Amino acid sequence: MTKTPYDPAAEGAQMGFDGRMSYGDYLALDQILTAQNPLSDAHDEMLFIIQHQTSELWMRLALHEIGAARAALEDGRHQQAFKMLARVARIFEQLNNAWDVLRTMTPSDYTRFRDALGQSSGFQSWQYRLIEFAVGNRNPAMLRPHAHRTDIAALLEAELKRPSLYDVALRRLSASGIAVPQAVLDRDVSKPYTADDGVAAAWTVVYRDPEHHWEMYELAEKLVDFEDYFRRWRFNHVTTVERVIGFKRGTGGTAGVDYLKRMLSTELFPELWHLRTDL
Repeated sequence: MTKTPYDPAAEGAQMGFDGRMSYGDYLALDQILTAQNPLSDAHDEMLFIIQHQTSELWMRLALHEIGAARAALEDGRHQQAFKMLARVARIFEQLNNAWDVLRTMTPSDYTRFRDALGQSSGFQSWQYRLIEFAVGNRNPAMLRPHAHRTDIAALLEAELKRPSLYDVALRRLSASGIAVPQAVLDRDVSKPYTADDGVAAAWTVVYRDPEHHWEMYELAEKLVDFEDYFRRWRFNHVTTVERVIGFKRGTGGTAGVDYLKRMLSTELFPELWHLRTDL
């Protein structure tokens, strides 16, 4: 007995798209799926390109969510901000999982196309730099790799003039009635943030009585959750690079693994980590 093939049209599925928006149209798949252009005949160069392109797409979403979370905090819409910050943490979980795919590439595989990269390097990712600037890790020296693109440099410079996510969080902490040093609230936000004992004391008040300061407690934990995944992403970056190229210099001229290991010591929200020892 021959079974009649299933036809989705019989249940109302749209099957014709001449002159109508399709899935591929909406997602601009023609542009996305033709953006992979290996410069060598090495099989694994396609993996390398897609790994980094998809990472940039996730970073695009992370920036969208971080910006919205910051705006929500500025307006006192705490619950909306918490949802967005939780999403950013999950985005970085996805970015972490991607390293597992890249680690299937061996040193021999990478060597076949490494020269084709020229001086290009993940070190030059302006979206990654913008994420760091937005959440509070601000180093004006890192504007220089982007000086050749005035549009991107302008985006980064504009970010340095805005209060970071952590600056805004500290202002919300102060607005909740917990004393935050005025010098911290009035600081030059374009400069790198330095851990402050008064800020640590303020967050400690929250953690010693979370039921009374629940929204600020939840804010603190959302920030820690994000940084936890962010740190794991950096660590996985280090181990992946060491596994693939050892201690060679990076294509962009950095010290490679040694440079990445230095980045592991950077803390985005230092007081939220340090106070745990004293609770």
